[in-house]
Amino acid sequence: MQDAPRPDAALRQPLRPLPYLIFSSRWLQLPLYLGLIVAQGVYVVLFLKELWHLTSHAAEFSEQQIMLVVLGLIDVVMISNLLVMVIVGGYETFVSRLRLQGHPDQPEWLSHVNAGVLKVKLAMAIIGISSIHLLRTFIESSRIGLPGATITAEAVMWQSIIHSIFILSAIGIAYVDRMTQSRH
Repeated sequence: MQDAPRPDAALRQPLRPLPYLIFSSRWLQLPLYLGLIVAQGVYVVLFLKELWHLTSHAAEFSEQQIMLVVLGLIDVVMISNLLVMVIVGGYETFVSRLRLQGHPDQPEWLSHVNAGVLKVKLAMAIIGISSIHLLRTFIESSRIGLPGATITAEAVMWQSIIHSIFILSAIGIAYVDRMTQSRH
């Protein structure tokens, strides 16, 4: 009577060529994540440029202008956070393990990341970014009808509708993720 093959022995067996090719294709995502890292660098430059603009012109700005610039800075930070979630979480989920266990800087959320959790976190980040854009729009909307106004009432309406759709979508994603989690 033969013993059943041990699971760790099965893990060491080389894959056949087609499964190996299919499994290795995940590495095609690496340039995409590297590109997002470059985009992260662009956002750092944009943040520093906006921060310099704020500090060098603060005495000339009204309170509303300062608030709009600060909201722009918050927007850049939130988009940057979204990029980090996509880069780190996506790489860990879809490409290869980062092996950060025990590292003092390991993000808390990374220990339980999977495709469903990543989708919910991304949806929440998009809602946060949309909220900042909508708040900026509401602040700028006080100028509707004035000379030089860059926003219309219709734009405010559409941004509000789109923001509401983001919220409903996030609720739907979270609900579906919770349903699939409870079944497993």
